[in-house]
Amino acid sequence: MSSRGSAADWALGQVHAVRDDPDARLELSARTYHGPVGNAPRHLPFRRAALSFMRWQVGRGVLAAIDATPPGSPWWRAVNERLLRDGCEAVARSGGMGGRPSSHAVDLWMLFVADPTARTWYRAHNASIASAYLDHRDLADTESRPERFFLNVVLLRVLFAHALVAAPRLALGRLAPAGPLLGDPRLSMTGIFLSLSRVLPDRYPLGDDVAAYVAAEHNLGEMLDYGLIGPRLQQLYEWSADELDEPRLLDCIRDGSPIYAWSYTDRDVWHPARPPAAIRAVRRFVPARR
Repeated sequence: MSSRGSAADWALGQVHAVRDDPDARLELSARTYHGPVGNAPRHLPFRRAALSFMRWQVGRGVLAAIDATPPGSPWWRAVNERLLRDGCEAVARSGGMGGRPSSHAVDLWMLFVADPTARTWYRAHNASIASAYLDHRDLADTESRPERFFLNVVLLRVLFAHALVAAPRLALGRLAPAGPLLGDPRLSMTGIFLSLSRVLPDRYPLGDDVAAYVAAEHNLGEMLDYGLIGPRLQQLYEWSADELDEPRLLDCIRDGSPIYAWSYTDRDVWHPARPPAAIRAVRRFVPARR
């Protein structure tokens, strides 16, 4: 890596080289946690959560080339490229390359580089994810209805995992002391909240029946999404918009109902009229703050 040139341009080149090779994307993501000289022991443990997220995407096929059979998802590919680009740019800048940061998220990645903690990792990672969501809303609109539903589920899950570490009382109420441990991206416990195999079907593209996919969700995922996270959604998005310095995130929520590429008139899917007993029990045991 030369110290001359723009870190942003170098990062774009790195991402372009792996654009149509999902496994190479995964390798590039892993390399960013090794730092500019291949030795970053304080940063390396954070790749656990990042690579788990990417392995699921590779396995599902959403990162496949557009001309592959079956083709990948333009939306998932674009969001993943944004995360890769921001990570590569941070590595380049920490290695001595300059130029104007391409986004606010890169500044947050540099804070993580300087002080690798669970909170600084989530701020950087989720800033990249949130801005990619918002910048590619047009691509989200082209996805199937079930896929658009689950894009919202993925977003609320990553925001909640961040709150476990940085706002545990918001996330867990009376169980707040357990939040930082449960949400630490360096530990396997985080998989309970971030494991997308518990959120989305393992194939792409999906059919057009949202109810069937919701009914098939694992019991643990259902209790998390509807019992624990659901009652906190409005507060969670408001807190996240402030924490990430991304006010546009509030355009993804309305009166406690996610509306990213999703109509507010279809909000009933987020608020089951007769939630199962397990969901009601979670809500009673860990009530949301008022």
